[in-house]
Amino acid sequence: MAKRLSRSKQSPAAATVEAAPRPPAAAAHRRSPRVAYFNRELSWLAFNRRVLEQAEKPDNPLLERVKFLAIFSSNLDEFFEIRVAGLIQQVESGVTEPSIDGLGPREQLRRIHSVVASLLADQQRCWHGQLMPALAEANIHFRTADQLNPSELNWVRTYFREQVYPVLTPLAVDQAHPFPQLGNKTLSVVVSLDNPETPDVTGFMAILPVPRILPRLVNIEPAGHGPQRYIFLSEIIKLCASELFPGYRINGAHAFRVTRNSDLYIDEEEAENLLKKIEEELRNLRRGAAVRLEIEEGVDDRTFTALCDHLALSHEYVFRLPGPLNLMRLMSLYDLINRPELKFPAFTPVHPPNLLPPERIFAAIREQDILLHHPYESFVPVVDFVEQAARDPDVFAMKQTLYRTSGDSPIVRALIEASQNGKQVTALVELKARFDEANNIQWARQLEEAGVHVVYGVVGLKIHCKCSLVVRREGTGLRHYVHLGTGNYNQRTARAYTDLSFFTCKDHITREVACLFNSLTGFSRSPDFTHLLVAPFNLHPRIQELIGREADQARAGRPARILAKMNNLVDGATIDNLYAASQAGVRIDLIVRGTCGLVPGVPGLSEHIRVRSTVGRYLEHARVFYFENHGGESLVLAGSADWMPRNFFRRVEVLFPIEAADLRRRVLDELFPMEFQDNENARELHVNGAYLPVVRSDGEPSFCAQDYFMAAAATRAHASE
Repeated sequence: MAKRLSRSKQSPAAATVEAAPRPPAAAAHRRSPRVAYFNRELSWLAFNRRVLEQAEKPDNPLLERVKFLAIFSSNLDEFFEIRVAGLIQQVESGVTEPSIDGLGPREQLRRIHSVVASLLADQQRCWHGQLMPALAEANIHFRTADQLNPSELNWVRTYFREQVYPVLTPLAVDQAHPFPQLGNKTLSVVVSLDNPETPDVTGFMAILPVPRILPRLVNIEPAGHGPQRYIFLSEIIKLCASELFPGYRINGAHAFRVTRNSDLYIDEEEAENLLKKIEEELRNLRRGAAVRLEIEEGVDDRTFTALCDHLALSHEYVFRLPGPLNLMRLMSLYDLINRPELKFPAFTPVHPPNLLPPERIFAAIREQDILLHHPYESFVPVVDFVEQAARDPDVFAMKQTLYRTSGDSPIVRALIEASQNGKQVTALVELKARFDEANNIQWARQLEEAGVHVVYGVVGLKIHCKCSLVVRREGTGLRHYVHLGTGNYNQRTARAYTDLSFFTCKDHITREVACLFNSLTGFSRSPDFTHLLVAPFNLHPRIQELIGREADQARAGRPARILAKMNNLVDGATIDNLYAASQAGVRIDLIVRGTCGLVPGVPGLSEHIRVRSTVGRYLEHARVFYFENHGGESLVLAGSADWMPRNFFRRVEVLFPIEAADLRRRVLDELFPMEFQDNENARELHVNGAYLPVVRSDGEPSFCAQDYFMAAAATRAHASE
């Protein structure tokens, strides 16, 4: 396949859509009115509330609570940039078709505003009423401008003149000065001022865009001893704003922040060069339509109305907050303060002894299939797998997918080294990985310069699967080794996300992985996958078949059970089939971290379905599935795909079987049971949409699955020494 896939009308994308036709979108709306669904957007907001609950949880270490508050804010930013922006576009385009739950775009926006307003109120109460007082008790103080003592005030003014003033550019807004173009999520200060010499002319307005290079959290007198004192940059700018407007009287200064539509609009069939087109779109994102305005309380009505008019933003998308804005910036506090007692106890991922030294990684895989549970077990063996392949003279070829990776990726460096060592190296770099587009463009260019064959995705699809293939000469033949995972090839997020890694050299698996790579880099209208479930080829129909088979087993009086762990469940056909399986008597236990459109516990519809969500120290990210009576023998799958239309039909995804008896036992006797035993961070979804803490029986001790997995990884490693 050529790099510029958009030139080819016979791309694999066209073939895959034909191979797995999507059910009609309106089909769900013709079903019985007894069928119920939760709204996708409101369900996601419920997930973010569970994140906020971790910030409110007094049992969590203090700086971890601050971190959860920052994550909540970051999540909400992305929600407006993508999901709310999409709904606004639908309304402006006259789209009235309801989603699967029956709500149209306008009604969804109305409900979103109500829920977000409540969430933001809780967020501000958490910060001002819980975290700030607790931080003060720990000798970490946050100051506002009017709380500064004379010494602090002098320091802050000096800091402004030396560090802030030189990089600020005041922008007047009047008939001669158009309203400035404000970047997405950029901090700004709006200043209302008057000229004392022209008292009959009032209401001058100026904007102070704050460069991103300036730290948003400032340590007051950092060289001093005693309590640590911090002030937000916006407070400093408001305090010293008069220095930027000599001769004018300042009536008010208020921080504000604009969130813009950040989705990329790319017609891949028309894009001559996908890389250049994405670069162009990234520049355009700064000029995306405004979808939210956050502004501090107290701004006068005239200034407020002028801002809304200039941004062409209805008041329903405006949130007045007591401040500070963008609490995501509190994330830096976690690194600024070296107080281990205010953080979770340090944990070092365990490196399985059988994978040491790194040079024996291929021998270890030949001995047996290997399953790693990150971050409890180290991600280093995944890096070792690629690095050793790059240096091994017996390795002839390497193929790798890259969706999200870090800025200093050892995986990418190893691929470059492999190419320089004369190996045939192919990298499938997904340029459309949301918010990582610029990073992936940079890596793609470096890989190309090193001689790596780079394929920029597939027309109409995102390559989301996590696959690495190594071809190695052994004796007189060639052996294939593969790594398949549920998470990205990113050693940084691997320390914070729970994921599974799987290594094998079994021919029936590696042969199909090789077929997948050939399909993505060449031409294949009907690739044959028997053991792998690959979207958009066979994943959706196979999942429906597996759910239906459990229902058939239950109707026949045989054992039937479904266990599934994923990030999101919103596909209508899948939900309907789970409902049908429940009605047939199948016991279904789901762990859905984020959005869930399925309504559990409805008599006669979903009474045999339980849904849980766990939000804790680590981000639950693994996708694992169990079907009890698959052809008389249970089936365990893991991989990259959630049960969402985008994963089934608009992405390349892979689910792989876990077949070795010892690895299956780890999933069935440890992973699922421990997650369902969690009564500390788990929340159970109820029929009314509420996520409530798991009820403990009398005398039942607190149990955290993530704590268990940390201890179990160390025990397992010690036992194998």
